Amino acid sequence: MEENAINKCSKRVLNGFAIVSMSIRYRPLQPKDVRKCVELVAAHPILGPRYGRVIEQLPRAILHRLGGDCIAAIAFEEFQKNSTRFLGACLAAFVSDDFLCQVKTVPNFWVGPELVKAISSGNSPLLSDKEVRDANSTGGLNLLVWHNTLHPMDLSRTEIGNPCWTSFYELYRGFFLKELLGQADSLEQFHGMQNCGGRYFWTAEGCFGGFPQVDAHHFSDEPRNAGITRELAISELASWVGSLFVYESPRFGFARSEQRLLLSALEGGTDEQLAAKLGVSLSAVKKTWRAIYDRVAQCSTGLIPINSDSDAQPYGRGKEKKQCLIDYLREHPEELRPLSRKLIEQRTAQRNRSGRAIATSA
Repeated sequence: MEENAINKCSKRVLNGFAIVSMSIRYRPLQPKDVRKCVELVAAHPILGPRYGRVIEQLPRAILHRLGGDCIAAIAFEEFQKNSTRFLGACLAAFVSDDFLCQVKTVPNFWVGPELVKAISSGNSPLLSDKEVRDANSTGGLNLLVWHNTLHPMDLSRTEIGNPCWTSFYELYRGFFLKELLGQADSLEQFHGMQNCGGRYFWTAEGCFGGFPQVDAHHFSDEPRNAGITRELAISELASWVGSLFVYESPRFGFARSEQRLLLSALEGGTDEQLAAKLGVSLSAVKKTWRAIYDRVAQCSTGLIPINSDSDAQPYGRGKEKKQCLIDYLREHPEELRPLSRKLIEQRTAQRNRSGRAIATSA
């Protein structure tokens, strides 16, 4: 796939909604897809033997938090003439500090099966929606790549591999990430981690470093973790994975209902269509838009046309305001991520106090 085609499509991925790019489409994983996803894991040359009987618990584990703020799963499909082939899914989740530490500590273990067993036993290391909001507003989030269930032969195809990385980037940019970690399930995925700017985690040394030389048969003998911390990423912002850690504090602090409307609006559609999609009344949509415009006008004069009362303006002015805001949000996805406005305000105040203290001492 040509790079400009990827970039053109990636600007419309923010909420993970359906994208058509050449013959490949990626969209949110839905509950009805879970069975097919598990079948692919069972048939995967590396993942299948790794799971064994634990595979029976995988559907419930995926559905455990699917649709919440903790898990984001992207499904990939390929259109072939009059048929559609389900290629697989990329699963990633925000996990606790303790679980991430366990993944990087001797003895190493296979992340997928252990995560499923922990969830099934009632000791889930996945963050709750509130924990995601709080961590994204304070110390940052640990993002663990659960699996990429695409077959290694499909991952080696450029027209599939590139959308995998692009959709992952668009789905997670704008989060306040602390660390990213994944476990390579194939040589293709291992090389992808290396090429995007990640680091190999050397368990014996307890640190990230250069990648070892491995062959395809090495992915059955021991777990191979790779990723990067925020500190390392800051020094490598030119890399793909480094740019994922670029973060700005949100300016507006949209409420979750406002974020849901804005995320849907990124896909396009009239207010009537947005109301139908969100399952609310048209008057509720208009009321939310007015609240959004009021909030933006208070925080950023000049971002949208003056006069936030869209009902009192001609259609063209209301459309112009919406487009200005949508254009801004495409470049500032942090405004649409789960947050705690109270904690964001506390963090900002603390940072300002620290800045004043440094200036005074200087």
